[in-house]
Amino acid sequence: MLTTPAVHLLKSARPDLRFAITVEDRFREVFEGNPDIDAILQPALAPLRSWKPRLCLNLHGGTRSAWMTAFSGARWRAGYGHFRHRFAYNLHIPRAQEILHVDRTVHTAEHAASAMFWLGVPLSDIPRARLYVGQALSPANICVFHPVAATPGKTWSPQGFLSIADHLKKSGLHPVFIGAATDDLSAFASHRVIQGAPLSEIKQLLAGASLFIGNDSGPAHMAAAFGVPVVAIFGESDPAIWGPWKTAFEIVTSPRGIAAVEVSQVLDAVARLGVHA
Repeated sequence: MLTTPAVHLLKSARPDLRFAITVEDRFREVFEGNPDIDAILQPALAPLRSWKPRLCLNLHGGTRSAWMTAFSGARWRAGYGHFRHRFAYNLHIPRAQEILHVDRTVHTAEHAASAMFWLGVPLSDIPRARLYVGQALSPANICVFHPVAATPGKTWSPQGFLSIADHLKKSGLHPVFIGAATDDLSAFASHRVIQGAPLSEIKQLLAGASLFIGNDSGPAHMAAAFGVPVVAIFGESDPAIWGPWKTAFEIVTSPRGIAAVEVSQVLDAVARLGVHA
């Protein structure tokens, strides 16, 4: 999600370039319909080499993406110079702070965009993430909840989410809980639950939502891409790096960890956003 502002900056500056992105199948729908992207490639060497790129840019930095960059066949192979696997690149991108001329923690969207600025895109404002839906649903009084996350240290209690949902339902907002097919959403059966749906369906749901409440996870960034107000409950991650990008948002944390976040804190965050049914 947070690479799409960088892609848009590059395509806006150089509309003559054809741009392909290599991504795992489970994330493919994040990029589908995006006019900045000319092709979505399987994460394997054969389709990458068949594309015959002149420039291969590694925005990930992991081992697999590094060796794919190294053997892409591209004349120019760019990656962050302070990451591992420097051998894969003949263009070493400096730290984002150096490129952006700032002395602070940078957001992930800024980090990805800084690579484009270093490659020659004129320094400018970094836009919102970009998502596209085939047919957007009409705006509705829906609050989308995403109550799961990758680790326990990033996951607020089911009881907390239920308390918020019950409160908002009384005010006229309709709670909808979303999760993957492997997530346990049984605690939320008293409300509408959408489980295991394709990303295309989740995109449509979020595009028409009035509010998003969830843990630090991908759906929060999807909601932000549609300009939906976001309440993000953070635990072990740094909101300065992973917070919602370019939308109205509130971060809720506790110095004692995510388990110590109180229902009143989340309700206060909703009130500050001014979301009404």
